[in-house]
Amino acid sequence: MSAPAALLTGLLCAQFINHPYPRLNHKVTGWLLKSSVIGLGFGMNIFSAFNAGKEGILLTVISIFSVLTLGFLLGKVMKNQRKVSFLISAGTAICGGSAIAALSPVMKAREKEISVSLGIIFFLNAIALLIFPPLGHALHLTQSQFGMWCAIAIHDTSSVVGAASKYGEQALEIATTVKLARALWIVPVSFFTACLFNTDRKKVQMPWFIAIFILVMVLNTFVPFLQQIGPFIVKLSKQLLHLTLFFIGTGLSLKVIRSIGIRPFLQGILLWAAISGASLWAIVWMAG
Repeated sequence: MSAPAALLTGLLCAQFINHPYPRLNHKVTGWLLKSSVIGLGFGMNIFSAFNAGKEGILLTVISIFSVLTLGFLLGKVMKNQRKVSFLISAGTAICGGSAIAALSPVMKAREKEISVSLGIIFFLNAIALLIFPPLGHALHLTQSQFGMWCAIAIHDTSSVVGAASKYGEQALEIATTVKLARALWIVPVSFFTACLFNTDRKKVQMPWFIAIFILVMVLNTFVPFLQQIGPFIVKLSKQLLHLTLFFIGTGLSLKVIRSIGIRPFLQGILLWAAISGASLWAIVWMAG
């Protein structure tokens, strides 16, 4: 089953079957995603991954600060709740649900604020996973361009990896590396969040799974035995990713989507449209 098919199957299940453990769903998807991403490291070379990540550093920094600034302005204009607005902006700027999960305890967000933010991010992720690969082919993007675009314009790591894996192996390597480099920005943004909302900085969480992913890439580059078993682990990791996308889909029922509210949803759409369009223009322009 492909990544889009897994997500669509989950979405269909959500419309007809009530999820028995909705709160557990997010924790399960979090662990599955981290495990699958670490597993993908067994198919990557540290030197080529470093070169891929290096190309996206400037675009990453500019996009993160631009989205956070635009999100602040849109939240003010639309009069959205301050914490919801910030979580949507941070989720769009950094790494979707992972950023929201990391920042929520730092800013002492309530369950409803977290649910609304996650609902918007995951819904837009679902759309991105379905439309980005066909758009990439229609625009004749190279593997490198598409991988970079995915990493910048799609919120959540699961959908980034899902879309890039459908486009090609080179796109997958670039997208995964650049996206995880973006995820490291959770740490400085968490400290900024603690200052902004005047809360305890001790609640800042380190994304340790990224360090494990880098370690796996290093070992895969220099240990011949791991290179032999790497393809099997990568194949298993892709299946885990599809399972992750299925579970994400099961959490997106019409009831959840209706509960979001039009103004926060509109903010999420505008931010996503802005970063998607601007990053695509920048990537194509740099290639020219």
